[in-house]
Amino acid sequence: FELIANDQALGGVQTIAPRELLNKACSFLTLQVFLRDHKASTLERVLGEAEAFIAEQPAGGDVRFLLAAGSAGIEAATNSVVKQAMREMLYWVYGAVVLLCWLTFRSWRATVVAVLPLVLTSMLCEALMVLLGMGVKVATLPVIALGVGIGVDYALYVLAVMLQRLRAGETVDQAYRAALRFTGRVVLLTGLTLALAVSTWFFSPIKFQADMGILLAFMFLWNMVGALVLLPALARWLLKPGRAASVVTHPELAA
Repeated sequence: FELIANDQALGGVQTIAPRELLNKACSFLTLQVFLRDHKASTLERVLGEAEAFIAEQPAGGDVRFLLAAGSAGIEAATNSVVKQAMREMLYWVYGAVVLLCWLTFRSWRATVVAVLPLVLTSMLCEALMVLLGMGVKVATLPVIALGVGIGVDYALYVLAVMLQRLRAGETVDQAYRAALRFTGRVVLLTGLTLALAVSTWFFSPIKFQADMGILLAFMFLWNMVGALVLLPALARWLLKPGRAASVVTHPELAA
């Protein structure tokens, strides 16, 4: 990695070299790599090879290696930050949802019944992203958090009425029918309306908007199905009339 100790040779190299490769003092050189694509797997492999090469070089020398910029370098750095932020975001979102559900119902059983359908929907959304070849990026990062925020509303609408009916001594079947008559129709209408509205984004020429439309429509529909189908099934298993007696609910919801 030593430069030729010849001013004329260096001047000749500087004259014919592209401006992006070195500066006038020849103290800064760049290495350009042309990639087949900018997929996350490709960028991770290139970044790993570069970091491994840098780690093999002796420390304390005159040469200092820096990771490249350019479009690929920026995308690799963005992917690294997004990958870390995604898990952190999910921990905070689900932590807040679990805490608020527990404060509302004061029952771990009711909290599990409300949150478990949301977890399943989030997992299915990530599976859909893999199936469609969508990477986790800045554009798609907020989708799962938004889906959890909307989905927990559906769950609370149905669960609050069911718990109130169970406390009144009704069976799980009777409580579920009452919840469907009172808030179930609203959940169904809201879920279908939101899903149909955002699904029209699929026809947008902007890829970001098209991806958001697919993912949001999927999460709105599955959150609705989870609240109307999976939540009552979990309630039948975890919530019994006797167990629901200690769950805090709001009587006005069952009016």
